[in-house]
Amino acid sequence: MHSVSTRPVVLVVGGTSGIGLAVAQRLGARDGADAPHVVLASRDRVSLARAAASLPFEVGPEQQVELDVTDAAQVERAVERVLDSHGRLDAVVTSAQVMAYGAVEQVPREVFEHVVATAVHGTANLARTLLPLFRSQGHGSLVVVGSQLGEIPVPWMSSYVTAKWGQMGLVRSLQLEVADAPHVHVSLVSPGAVDTPIYAQAASYAGSAGSAPPPVVSADRVAAAVVDCLEHPRRLVRVGPANGPGVLAHRLAPAVYDRIAPLLVRLVVLRGPALPDHGGNVLRARPDGEGVSGGWTPLGRLRRPAGRARWKRGER
Repeated sequence: MHSVSTRPVVLVVGGTSGIGLAVAQRLGARDGADAPHVVLASRDRVSLARAAASLPFEVGPEQQVELDVTDAAQVERAVERVLDSHGRLDAVVTSAQVMAYGAVEQVPREVFEHVVATAVHGTANLARTLLPLFRSQGHGSLVVVGSQLGEIPVPWMSSYVTAKWGQMGLVRSLQLEVADAPHVHVSLVSPGAVDTPIYAQAASYAGSAGSAPPPVVSADRVAAAVVDCLEHPRRLVRVGPANGPGVLAHRLAPAVYDRIAPLLVRLVVLRGPALPDHGGNVLRARPDGEGVSGGWTPLGRLRRPAGRARWKRGER
């Protein structure tokens, strides 16, 4: 084992694109003695190297971990590697997710199952490895990036909706299971549409390309909420102006919601050009399509300053 890091160590899973990369940028921009040491994790080695090179701070080989969260053994090895390299692991952020468009009978079984496995089994694999560690060391935070679609249904995205509803239920159960550990935290950050490459990277069996439905927030705005959860843990944080109203509309007027949702998906989400069926990045990474932004909003919109870190062991 190397010497123990004097700074908190944060592992960002899915840290090579979208929200995960934005989180890495924000954490790396922190200053002060408690500024965290960032470790990136991704299933693709090329993606890791490119993301590391894009960041304005040094990300050495020991800060790059190849990891497929659907593989429990890989999760265990990744955590062991971080502990061996840095001597500690204070928090993990996971934004790893893939997406597919199409009705349940249109999406191939292996694609559907991998979308669900990435969110549900991936989160469970992380929790199964991390929570005993956090309990034993007396502190730790797991921040899971979910989705508004973990609380509302939409058609032609059934695999993603299933994944996010399952992830939401899992995280809520985990929160109850760690309630007896006052300095062990599990948080869920639930955004609406976010300006990331996930829409262009998604598999599509619906006959057209998917789009980010407005209103769209920047990945950095979601990253700010994630970092805030690391510093001030909360069970659930919704991000985006349409998030709360959308959930409320589904709960209060489900019959009306059920009539409107298919129309909105057809008009706003599946409005891209016609496309033949394709698997996107679901089963294998596509590094060339990765980055923080997907080009759905002006760059820098809704950005908040990084500020100073406020990290302490066991801080609530």
